[in-house]
Amino acid sequence: MSYDLKAVIAGEEILRTATRGLCAVRLASIGQGLSLMPVTGALLENLTDGSGDGASELRRLPGGFEKALAGWSAGGPVAYVEAEYFGGVGEQWAAVWDAGAVVLAPLHVDEGEPFPPAGSPISQALRRLGVVTHAGEDEFSAVGLDRHRHCEAWIS
Repeated sequence: MSYDLKAVIAGEEILRTATRGLCAVRLASIGQGLSLMPVTGALLENLTDGSGDGASELRRLPGGFEKALAGWSAGGPVAYVEAEYFGGVGEQWAAVWDAGAVVLAPLHVDEGEPFPPAGSPISQALRRLGVVTHAGEDEFSAVGLDRHRHCEAWIS
């Protein structure tokens, strides 16, 4: 079984306002007042500047995309998250911007590495966005990121 996710997550109104006028945007409500926006090729075409990689600490992001995330965070915290798993093995990556600056440095857990005591990168990012958990669950499951195994399913 595989799982893949590349998305921006933020408050529903923050994303709706920030992406007004972009034709390649699809939002999915994930609960607790948050929305998920899958990062698609069409979205990246509209937001990136073709300059290659972003800043060195955010090298996973295409040039220009970091600037968009920083701009969107003027209205509140915005997270960029990635997860890729196949057969239970994989990696996670996450970062959070707020008020135009990175407030949760890019976190990465590579294949075979255990999650740190603070939780997975995505759970830490969701916590920074205000996600509340109940006994026996982490932030990832609290907003149902396990509902779909592939990013496209969030917008179909």
